[in-house]
Amino acid sequence: MFSIDAEEGIRVTSEKGSRKMQVFKNAVLRKCKRTESGTELYDLFVENGVFNRICPAGEVSLPEKAEIKDLHGRLVMAPYVESHIHLDYIYTMDPSVEAGTLFGAINQWSDSKKKLTVEDIKKKAYQGIEMEMRHGVQFIRTHVDVTDPDFTALRALLEVKEELKDIVEIQLIAFPQEGYYAYKNGDQLVEEALKMGCDVVGGIPHFEFSRELGEKSVRKAFELAQKYDRLVDIHCDETDDQDSKFVEEIATQAYYTGIGSRAAASHTCAMGSYNNAYAYKMMTKFRQSGINFISCPTENTYLQGRYDGYPMRRGITRIDELIAAGCNVSLGQDSISDPWYPLGNGNLIHQVDYAIHQAHMMSIPQLYKCLDMITDNGAATLQIQDHYGIEAGKPANLIELDAKNEIEAVRERADVLLSVHNGRILLEKEPSAIRIDLPIHGNDR
Repeated sequence: MFSIDAEEGIRVTSEKGSRKMQVFKNAVLRKCKRTESGTELYDLFVENGVFNRICPAGEVSLPEKAEIKDLHGRLVMAPYVESHIHLDYIYTMDPSVEAGTLFGAINQWSDSKKKLTVEDIKKKAYQGIEMEMRHGVQFIRTHVDVTDPDFTALRALLEVKEELKDIVEIQLIAFPQEGYYAYKNGDQLVEEALKMGCDVVGGIPHFEFSRELGEKSVRKAFELAQKYDRLVDIHCDETDDQDSKFVEEIATQAYYTGIGSRAAASHTCAMGSYNNAYAYKMMTKFRQSGINFISCPTENTYLQGRYDGYPMRRGITRIDELIAAGCNVSLGQDSISDPWYPLGNGNLIHQVDYAIHQAHMMSIPQLYKCLDMITDNGAATLQIQDHYGIEAGKPANLIELDAKNEIEAVRERADVLLSVHNGRILLEKEPSAIRIDLPIHGNDR
C-alpha cells in the first residue's frame, strides 16, 4: 500500500513490489468480447512486475505458489492518466479574493507565488498526488510555473518527481505562466528550466501582449523542443475570443518541424466560438499535423462564458468534432483549490462525466469509448504507449473499478477498488456495502 507523508514529504510503502508470480483472475477487460451469455472474463498473469500472460479465465491452470486475487468479473483497465494539472498551485486559493476569470486568477497568482517556499509547494503537491492516486491515477503531467528567477516551484517538483518515481510517473512542463515575452526574460527562464530537467516545453500565447508575440512564443517553444529533444504542451486559446487562433501556429509548427504527435494544445476553448466553416477546415489540418488536444471540462466551463449574458457559452473545445476528425483528445483535472478553480478532487472520471454531457457524446458506442479520454488517449498525449496498457511484456500497471462494464462505471462514477503499479498493490479497498430496506415493488435486497 502507499501513503504520502505531506508533512515530511516522504514516500511510505509497505512493500517494494512483488517479485513472485501473481494472478489477477476473472477480470473484465475494456473492449473485450461480449456474447449473449455475458462478457468474457480474463486471467492476468504477472511475474516480476510485468504482465507475463493474458488469457481467457480458466484456460491456464493457476500456479500453486502464485499470489491470486479474484476480481469477480469487475472492470479492469490500464491506470488513469492525468494529462493536465498544476501541482504547484494546489491549495493556494485565497478565500478572501473573488476572481472567477482566467486573467484575474493569473494576476492573483503573480502576487501570491512570491510568498511560497519549496517546502510549501512540496507539501501541497504531495497532497494533490495522493488524492489523484487514490482515484486510480498513476501517470501525471504537471505544468510548473517557471516565470520565477528562483525556480521555487520547479526545484520543489523536481524533488517530488524523484522521491515518488517508484509509485507514480510524473512529467514536468516548463510553463511560463506570465508569458515568454510578457514576463521579462521569460523565454530564457523556460530554456533554463529545460536544462534543469523539465520533460516538456510549455507556453501561453494568448497571454502575450500581441498576436505577433503570441505566435513568436509558439515558434520559440518548438525551437526549444527541437534543441533539447522535448515534448510540447501549450496552453492555447483559453478564452471565448473567437479571434484567438494560436492553435493554427501550433499545428503548423508541429507539422513542419516533424514534432507532430509529440505536441499538444491544451484548452483551445476559443474553438467553441469559431465559425463552423473555419472550424471544419481546421479539423483536417489538425489531423494532418498530428497534434493532441487536452480539455479540462470542469474548469473550462467555470472560467469561460464570464463575459456572456444568456445564451452563455459552455467554454469547452469541440471534443466531439475533434474525435470524429481522428484527433487524439484527453482530459485533465487542471486545478485543485487554487486561484483558478475552488474545487477539484483528482477524480478523472468526473471529467469524463462533464465532457460527455457538454459535448453531447452519449450514444452507446461513445459511452463505451469515453474512458479512453483518461486512459489510452492520455497515454498517447504523454507519449508513454511503449510501457502503457494491459499487454504481455509491459509493466503490470492496472486499476480495478467497482463496475461490470464501461457504461456502469461512468454512470456510477465508479470507485477504484485496486491500483497496481509494476506488480505492487498501491491501493486496495472493499466494494461499498449498502443495506437497504425500502417498500418498493420488486425490491429483493
